[in-house]
Amino acid sequence: MSLQAESCSSLEELKALCGSQHDYLLSHWDSLDAMQRLGLGAQIRQIDFDGIRRELSSQEKSCDWSQLAHKAEPPEAVRLADRTDSLIQQAGHEGAQAIASGQVAMVLVAGGQGTRLGFDQPKGMFAIGPVSGRTLFQMHADSLRGAMKRYGVAIPFLVMTGPSTDQPTREYFAQNSNLGLDPKDLLIFEQGTMPAIDATTGRILMDSPSSIALSPDGHGGIVRALAKTGWLEEARQRGIRHLFYAQVDNPLVRACDPVLIGLHRLAGSQATTQVVEKRFATEKVGNVVKLDGKTQIIEYSDLPEEIAKQSNPDGSLKLWAGNIAVHVFDVDFLERCCQSVDAIPFHRARKAVAYVDEFGIAQAPKEPNAIKLERFVFDLLPAADKALVVEALAAEAFAPVKNAIGSPTDTPETCKAALVGLHRQWLKNAGSYVDEACSVEIHPMWAWDQHEVQAKIGKPVRIESDTYFT
Repeated sequence: MSLQAESCSSLEELKALCGSQHDYLLSHWDSLDAMQRLGLGAQIRQIDFDGIRRELSSQEKSCDWSQLAHKAEPPEAVRLADRTDSLIQQAGHEGAQAIASGQVAMVLVAGGQGTRLGFDQPKGMFAIGPVSGRTLFQMHADSLRGAMKRYGVAIPFLVMTGPSTDQPTREYFAQNSNLGLDPKDLLIFEQGTMPAIDATTGRILMDSPSSIALSPDGHGGIVRALAKTGWLEEARQRGIRHLFYAQVDNPLVRACDPVLIGLHRLAGSQATTQVVEKRFATEKVGNVVKLDGKTQIIEYSDLPEEIAKQSNPDGSLKLWAGNIAVHVFDVDFLERCCQSVDAIPFHRARKAVAYVDEFGIAQAPKEPNAIKLERFVFDLLPAADKALVVEALAAEAFAPVKNAIGSPTDTPETCKAALVGLHRQWLKNAGSYVDEACSVEIHPMWAWDQHEVQAKIGKPVRIESDTYFT
């Protein structure tokens, strides 16, 4: 087939996909070169036109969060006080069995740039190791390798990127020997995108005559993205039953935490979320609550301050549970959600989006003119027949890197201090002396947890300078 004939064939296919309602997407086709036509065609083929039509034709779900928040109750949760030695031992054994038998995989959400950190690369490439200088990607990969060493099993590592981070992430892993991971157990995949939609006309906006205005479809797009790669089917064939979920900006996450996985299994949960007690009422974390009998999350921006500040008779916060984006999902449950268009709803955000009009003239609105659609992974919680909430100690589980140096919270300094603090405590518990002025860091392949530290240390030691145990 000649190039011209192939182009005509492609154009007819694209016209059929767009239909008369969206044929304007091809209005500049004649002025595009071959590469531009290929790029635009690829974007059009990725659009779920039926989904957009369904979303726009439905009544916009405008939640009155102030009213809903008045009905919110604390979630039913396994609190720290409930974690008896017997329960921890039982859950740890159950989780360890699941990991050792190859039933667990890990997914790391890493679609963001380090813009807020003043870092112009994928956030996962940001150096955070307090002594080693290891990157966020390395911290998570090493923690997973520590779990593999402990349980003598290969654990698949799935890394979800975004449109702007996909290629740099792939290059980073390739240039760094996949961070010690076997290539057959590493899957880097890109989350989906959704087009920006004109809020008045419902037309899909064009970023340029050859490109649609696209944005990531949110971390809730992970289910659709995994299904698209074929991984969910592969997981079923391999006997993988549980997916451990974490976000790249929190290096304190313990990869495939056996206790969390064990509690998930013992409860018969389909979707489990790990939480911490909020540091203060208006902390910028999602609030995990019980609402209309379901476990749900109310974003901090949607929770009225007077509700956030409600307290119990002992002075503790009523809505205490802060979401830290650590979850365990059953693979069967994710497959079921893939088959239901309503399992993970879209959230609509009004944004100012630059675009080119039908004449190819660039427009730069100063006021919100467009609807952006995205999904949130925590919307899986109310979709589950059984959801579980498990409290963790923040000092052991949550030290995100979100803000630049000098910000009040969640900075590189606070994260490094948390990492040093945890490892210092492990060493002290093993009977060692650690000078408070020193930084210490423990590589997970040297010791994956406190018990391995105690076994490695043997007799107590004095640490009086910065030390990296590797």
